[in-house]
Amino acid sequence: MKYNHPISFSFASYNDYNIKIIKKFLFFFYFCLDFTINALFFTDETMHKIYQDKGKFNFLYQIPQTLYSTLIGKFIDTLIKNLSISQDNIITLKQEKLKINLDRRYKKIIRTLNIKFTLFFIFAIIFLALFGYYISCFCGIYVNTQIHLIKDSLICLITSLLIPFGLYLIPGFFRIPAMNRKKLSCKCPYKFSIFLENFLC
Repeated sequence: MKYNHPISFSFASYNDYNIKIIKKFLFFFYFCLDFTINALFFTDETMHKIYQDKGKFNFLYQIPQTLYSTLIGKFIDTLIKNLSISQDNIITLKQEKLKINLDRRYKKIIRTLNIKFTLFFIFAIIFLALFGYYISCFCGIYVNTQIHLIKDSLICLITSLLIPFGLYLIPGFFRIPAMNRKKLSCKCPYKFSIFLENFLC
């Protein structure tokens, strides 16, 4: 939770090997991404439903859209996040035991991080420009749906902040029993818990 939850990862004061300004940027980038994806799900059918409900916010009707938006946003956010996080590279360097390889490894990691950060800023600027253009057009044309869009986006944001509290417990259900036993058969649940941790977190 400390290292992977969006709020603690972006704003907590603990020291890791990631650039603080990029961590804060990722939080606001995710909100912009979430806002845009919600706007993309406003189809003719959605507009007609809003008209039928006389402008009232239908929470039950919006649940599938909220879930789809959250999942798609999480997927894109993970891709962008992989280009901006430097912690894994630096930990790999710290674990290098041979001093002979240290200098060569250091230069390789610096080169890798330069490429990652360059790609990150290029993609981030392109995405933000597209987000701004689409949202401006959408809100300019569909003036009466702006409140619905804001509500949907806030629900998606809250959902994405609450999901980790349950999701990050899943690897523990496999790891804790495996660590309490000293049998070779317990290696499989332990390895599976590591896989789930890497996949979910």
